[in-house]
Amino acid sequence: MSGWLIVVDRVEDLPPDLRQGNVTTTREYLVSRPHGTRAVPKILNLSRDYGYQTRGYYCSLLAEARGQKVIPSVTTILELSRRGNHAYALPELEDILNRIVRRLADPPQTSFRLRILLGQASDARFHKLASLLFDWFRHPVIEISVQAGDWWRIRRIRRLAITDLHAGEAGEFTHAALRYINRRWRRPKTRTQPRYSLAVLHDPRDPLPPSDLSTIRHFARIAEPMGLGVETVGHRDLARLAEYDALWIRETTNIDHHTYRFALRAEQEGMPVIDDPASIRRCTNKVYLAELLTANAIGTPRTRVIASMRDLPRIETEIGYPVVLKIPDGSFSRGVKKADDRASLDRLAREMLADSDLILAQEFMYTDYDWRVGVLDGEALFVSQYRMARRHWQIVHHREGRRAVEGGFSTLPLAEVPAAVLEAGVRSARLIGQGLYGVDIKVKDDGVRVIEVNDNPNLVHGVEDGAEGDRVWTRLAGWFLDRLR
Repeated sequence: MSGWLIVVDRVEDLPPDLRQGNVTTTREYLVSRPHGTRAVPKILNLSRDYGYQTRGYYCSLLAEARGQKVIPSVTTILELSRRGNHAYALPELEDILNRIVRRLADPPQTSFRLRILLGQASDARFHKLASLLFDWFRHPVIEISVQAGDWWRIRRIRRLAITDLHAGEAGEFTHAALRYINRRWRRPKTRTQPRYSLAVLHDPRDPLPPSDLSTIRHFARIAEPMGLGVETVGHRDLARLAEYDALWIRETTNIDHHTYRFALRAEQEGMPVIDDPASIRRCTNKVYLAELLTANAIGTPRTRVIASMRDLPRIETEIGYPVVLKIPDGSFSRGVKKADDRASLDRLAREMLADSDLILAQEFMYTDYDWRVGVLDGEALFVSQYRMARRHWQIVHHREGRRAVEGGFSTLPLAEVPAAVLEAGVRSARLIGQGLYGVDIKVKDDGVRVIEVNDNPNLVHGVEDGAEGDRVWTRLAGWFLDRLR
């Protein structure tokens, strides 16, 4: 139990085997003087009541104020206080519930209740459901009410106290608690541990990752002497995220994707995160971006929303040919098509509208290269030029069943970048947030046009740092460290 402090209203509330460790009462904890923020233990809050402004609530609130990791967090307490606060998690939970039920040799025949004790299900057949539920809501004791039917539904998620457990569950809770708090939270290392730890979400199988593994290793060599340890994690490591102090997402982000779950969980934990959930929501939707840039008088290609095939005549009149069609949440040139005439416009619009209620039509502007202004914390970080793929009009040429082809690049010192390009990039990124963004810009004779703002821009050693060098990486590490300190 090293590193953990269990907080209870009365020591007698604990099963006997848990009383031997580091235990205090809620009263003692609330009136004690706060300790240093890094050497303090993690808190397992096992109060009788977590209601708003109760002792249990204040224990979690003060733990967070003291810089301690606490289960449950105030966010989790509030999310489980009423159904409307946690309804967003139900579709995924019900999906895995139904997959489990369909695979059981002897499935339940009627509605039932299931208790989850620190991530362990009272019915072992539902372990995966319990694990996922604990990923969403790390609360010591949770009870879910499941309604039988063709589609099994979770009708209620209720937080409980350990005093709500019956005598037969005390041993189960003891086992779950000891298993949880005694697990190793760090892989042992022989070198001196950096003060803080950064999890980098990375998929080694991604053919077009925002940062490759060699880049992450280069960043680690620079960040660790500064006090920021760097470790890669994968999509299965959500349950381990709280072991780290910060998160950097290096996978292509989307709302309906594990990257958004990681960002949301990091934000709930109070961890500095790139990309944060709001930035993902804003940048992954091109309809939102087009509206935002236009509303703030930032130059863009002529852009119109298509809601139905009836809008096509207006597109011909107001934009003309060629015209670029985009699905709202495409990335890396995916979901971007060019129509050269009415026949191709009809065909492409019909295909895209089958998958999305809205698509975007944008004026076609060919240039030999796109400017990419990298912006961190509202200031320019790097500027690159990405050339179009050979014999293609995009920087990435996606070919059906074949490897994607990319154009070349060049990276410029910030001092040599045209002021209008820098200004447009920085101004656009500041509309999104204070994280890391890549603003795509085209320059024509009549001025600068912002194409879009990306929330997880490419950052590859030898490419985007080609002009500013390791200053790119020290600034990135500093972004996390400033917020952690």
